[in-house]
Amino acid sequence: MEIVRINDGIITIGQFLKLQSIIDSGGEAKWFLAENEVYLNDELENRRGKKLHHNDVLNIGEFGVYRIEYVDETI
Repeated sequence: MEIVRINDGIITIGQFLKLQSIIDSGGEAKWFLAENEVYLNDELENRRGKKLHHNDVLNIGEFGVYRIEYVDETI
C-alpha cells in the first residue's frame, strides 16, 4: 500500500487518478471508472466526483492500493 500525502485540500477520485498519472485528463475519469473496478474503503465506487477523506483506502487493482493522508502544512 502506498501512502499519498496531499496538501492541496480535499480531492476527488477523478483528481486523484490524474494526480497519480493513471489518466491523462479529468475527462478520462468517467471512462476509467466504467472500465475498471475501483474500491474505496472496500466498497465498489464509480463516481469520479466522490471526495477522498483522510485515511481513505483506494484500491485501483493493477494500478495499486493507496491510503490518503491530508497534510496541514500550517502546523
